[in-house]
Amino acid sequence: MGLTRKHFTVVFLCLCFTVFLLLISVSSSSSPQGQMETAASRSLEHDNGVHCSRERSRAAWKIIDEYLMPFVEKERYKISSRCRLHPENDLYRDQEQHKMHVDINEWRCGYCKKTFYEEKYLDKHFDNRHYDLLNVSHSRCLADLCGALHCDLVLDSAPHKTRCNPAAIGRNKHLCESLADSCFPVSEGPSALHLNEFFLRQFCDAHTCSGGRKPFSKGGKRETSTLHVVISVLVLMLLALFYIFMYLYRGGIKRSSQGLKHISKSGQKKRLKVIFMHSLNFSVEKTKIVQQ
Repeated sequence: MGLTRKHFTVVFLCLCFTVFLLLISVSSSSSPQGQMETAASRSLEHDNGVHCSRERSRAAWKIIDEYLMPFVEKERYKISSRCRLHPENDLYRDQEQHKMHVDINEWRCGYCKKTFYEEKYLDKHFDNRHYDLLNVSHSRCLADLCGALHCDLVLDSAPHKTRCNPAAIGRNKHLCESLADSCFPVSEGPSALHLNEFFLRQFCDAHTCSGGRKPFSKGGKRETSTLHVVISVLVLMLLALFYIFMYLYRGGIKRSSQGLKHISKSGQKKRLKVIFMHSLNFSVEKTKIVQQ
């Protein structure tokens, strides 16, 4: 039993070390955008005439999907296709939907099933091999809305302070307010009015140099990240192993105590037998002496 406990302790320590390595790998591979492209890809310009940053378009859609759409769905409001926030107006939406994140270091093209080590190589593959699938005629560049949607907060892993430019702030706020009016016209009813006010509070009020209200102040949808899932699973595994270890450990102590009790009982029986034999021999000798 002692050997079994030693083996189990070694396995337990190895698992703890594996958990530590997994947490390091997951945290290092996670970023606000999840394997973003390098800075060189931020100004994407195709030779065929398309000038639209895929990275900033992805950041804009991430913000729309996380900080706007849950509230639109809650109101059961249908956004018009004329609204620039509509998915059909994202130049890269179809390609983004054909990305398959199979593993941490494995991305797969949904069109031709080719795999890539990083997302940026899959993006280049889309640009080179599947450009003809872009809806260039009807779609617009979602990256153009980044100023209104605060994309830099999603793109920058380490926010840095910069001097406030009142002119740029004014342009972004005007664009933000025009999005609110075009996507949620107040004349369309209570839901549109409520979403119009929500959009102004969620995105537009933060366009100021005073630093009063923060972007996304109304919150967004809660997503279970990969890191949280990994941590939860590993904690459950460690708890299960801990209880198994305690069960085996207590079982070994119990069996050891039972063995000691068995040995002590056997020793008592032997001592009683010896005493009985001595008494019997003494009685026999005494009888012989009396007879003589």
